[in-house]
Amino acid sequence: MRNTTTSKHFRNVLAGVCALGLCLAFGACGSSNSSSKDSSNGSSSSSSSDSSSKDSSSSSSGDTSSLKDLDQISGVTATGELGKKPTIKLASTPMTVANNSYAVLQEGNGKTVEADDRVCVQGIAINVKDGSQLMSTWEKNTPDCSWDMTSSSLAAAYKELFLKQKVNSTVAFGVNDSNSSGTSYIMALTIVSTSKDYTKATGDEVTDVPSNLPKVTRAKDGKPSITMNGYKGNGKKLLAQTLIKGSGKKLTNSMTAKVKYTGWLLDGTQFDSSWDKDTTFDADLSDSGQIIQGWKDGLIGQTVGSQVLIVIPPDLGYGSTATGSIPANSTLVFVVDILAAY
Repeated sequence: MRNTTTSKHFRNVLAGVCALGLCLAFGACGSSNSSSKDSSNGSSSSSSSDSSSKDSSSSSSGDTSSLKDLDQISGVTATGELGKKPTIKLASTPMTVANNSYAVLQEGNGKTVEADDRVCVQGIAINVKDGSQLMSTWEKNTPDCSWDMTSSSLAAAYKELFLKQKVNSTVAFGVNDSNSSGTSYIMALTIVSTSKDYTKATGDEVTDVPSNLPKVTRAKDGKPSITMNGYKGNGKKLLAQTLIKGSGKKLTNSMTAKVKYTGWLLDGTQFDSSWDKDTTFDADLSDSGQIIQGWKDGLIGQTVGSQVLIVIPPDLGYGSTATGSIPANSTLVFVVDILAAY
C-alpha cells in the first residue's frame, strides 16, 4: 500500500540513478513506480488509488520523447577493459554539460539489452568543474539493478538508448546544477548484467498451509482468486503465509520488491488488483512512508519467486481512515507475487 507522504526521488527522475548516490535531473520521468506491458499508469485502481500504497497522487510520466531529441555530450572519453571500472577523462575543465544530454563512451561486447530485461549498472560521477570523482559504486561492488526496461516510469528516450547497448557498454549522462549541492557532473553508467523478472510466482507449492485460512487458486497466467472460507481475520496480528516458496533472494528492509497483487476485504470484496490492470508495483521496503506497515512486515523475509497471503489488521493498514473503496477499520487480505528485488 502506497504512503500519501512520499515517493522515492529517483522515481521522479531517471529510474535508478539516485540509488547510485546522485540523482539525474531529467524531467522526462514521472513519479510512478509502476510498470506495465502497455505502458499505462499502474497507480490507478478501482478506488482511484493504488491499494499497495498510501499515495494517491502518483502518476506516470507520459513521456514520448525519443533519443534524437536529446543533446549529445562531447569532450568526454572512457578507457579501460570492458566490464571493469573505466577511466573517465574530460577534454578540458571546467566544462559545461546540459541536462538531457548523453554520450556512448564504450561499446560493449556482451548480449544486447532486450525490452523485457532488468539491467544492472555500476556508476561513476565526475565533476565537470575539475574532473574529480564525486562518487563510484565500483569499489564496493554495489551495482544498481533498478533499471527495469518494462517500466513506464523510465523515460522513452533513455529506454531507447539502453536498448541499443550491449553488456559492458558505458553510457554517460550530463547533469547541470540539478542536485542539492549545485554540482554539475557526468554520470557514467556501465551495464554489467541483465536478467529477466518473473511474470508470476515461480517456486515450490507450500503443502502445510493451515486449513482455516482463505483458499487461494490461480489461473494459468498466475492470477489469484480467493474464497474466504469463513475466515474472520487474525485479530490485531499480521498474518503472512507463504503459498509458493520461491528460490530467489530474500527480501530485506533495504530492498525494493517488484510485485503483482490482488487485495480483498474480509467479506470477499475485491478492492484492487494489479493483475486486472496488467501492471506491477515496486514496493520500497526501506521507506516507511511509501507503503503501509502491513506490506512491509509481510514481505520482508520472503523470497523472490514466492506468492504470499498477507492479512493486515487495521492498525497496520489504513486504521480508522476510509481510503477509496476501502472502509475505515478494514482488515485487508492480499495475495502478492514477488517478481524481482533490487
